[in-house]
Amino acid sequence: MKKILINGNMGYIGPIVVRHFKRNYPDLKIIGFDSGFFAGCLVNPNIFPECNVDIQCFGDIREFPESILQDVDVVIQLAAVSNDPMGKSFEIPTKEINNKSAIEVAKLSKKNGVKNFVFASSCSVYGAAGDEAKHENSELNPQTAYAKSKIECEAGLRELADDKFIITALRFATACGFSPRLRLDLVLNDFVVSGFLNKKIEILSDGSPLRPLIHVKDMALAIEWASIRKSQQGGMFLVVNAGANKWNYQIKELAEKVRDILGNIELSINTNAAIDTRSYKVDFSLFNGLAPEFTPKMTIDEAVKDLLEGIKSINFHDKNFRNSKYIRLSTLTNLIEMKMIDNNLKWNKI
Repeated sequence: MKKILINGNMGYIGPIVVRHFKRNYPDLKIIGFDSGFFAGCLVNPNIFPECNVDIQCFGDIREFPESILQDVDVVIQLAAVSNDPMGKSFEIPTKEINNKSAIEVAKLSKKNGVKNFVFASSCSVYGAAGDEAKHENSELNPQTAYAKSKIECEAGLRELADDKFIITALRFATACGFSPRLRLDLVLNDFVVSGFLNKKIEILSDGSPLRPLIHVKDMALAIEWASIRKSQQGGMFLVVNAGANKWNYQIKELAEKVRDILGNIELSINTNAAIDTRSYKVDFSLFNGLAPEFTPKMTIDEAVKDLLEGIKSINFHDKNFRNSKYIRLSTLTNLIEMKMIDNNLKWNKI
């Protein structure tokens, strides 16, 4: 592995992945490709994560330039409309970006001799799953446009894999943790920041939905494994749940855990809320068996402390953070209101 391309490197996960590869493969050449929608969502304007990238390219993944694939060994596909609220607001672009464009990039990658293709999928594909832990062959029950786009892309990618083009679809648990481009529209991140700043955690649901989590550092570790995986480790095409069994929590259990770590925090649960059908417990045994050295290392306590240290280090004090640039839907909405991008999530010509 001498040269990799990371599509969507300027989001929440990308900077952590880039840093991970630079530290572990110092001679590796890294190319980034990104739309730049969230370029300004930095927690520290003096630290620019793309300094760790050898070449940074900008563009719409729907108009991906084949030329940047020359001599690339690995493509990591992070580029996506990345959560349920955005998927609901931008359903057509979600399908175009998360599904159609990812498959097209994979086709071009295969054509240009890329050896490994890593697709960031999601455990949200299990949707309304009940209490039984879901494994990779369990029935899928997606509840959102975002989850459906991931399933459709997995199906399209399956047809492209062969012994010279290894494809790994990592069905990630819900991300959490501090990043140079922080997201606060993720459940654990929201709970920690709300508890720290407002001394209160509000659960909008009844707290019963199940959700697995994974720290961004552990996501980078899983992506490294998928980048070097051989066909003997799971086959030419592999869909695998990426996370840890001990990180399955009910939402109210997660909130209670954060409350106990922070101390002196009020916890409010909306017991009258409509049932949130997005509830799934996930079995990560396959991943743990295939990649024992790359399984999650972080604990929930470490994740909470990581977030606390991070927001303290940047002197973050915005109690109204749910309307800030750290909420991805807010950033896109603001770009549309400023007429920087259109409703199809394309940059307007200036």
